[in-house]
Amino acid sequence: MRKKAMELQKELEKIIKTVEKNGYSVSVTGDQKIRYIKKDGEDLKELTDLINDAMKDVQKESAKKMMEMGGGLGGLLGGLGK
Repeated sequence: MRKKAMELQKELEKIIKTVEKNGYSVSVTGDQKIRYIKKDGEDLKELTDLINDAMKDVQKESAKKMMEMGGGLGGLLGGLGK
């Protein structure tokens, strides 16, 4: 199971989407990490790092809450058939 999760993680990292609007350019990977944020070509690395840190913290808290409420995703999927 862990091996499949690692393979999925690598595949998600390969997905890259970049959006530009009003002088901003944002590039994000499929594993929900921001590669960069630019404003008029200037790299806003500090903002990128700050958002990635916040996302990591939220993901950890979400995983913890899911485990507390019934075993995570397996518990959620198991409850769908009832």
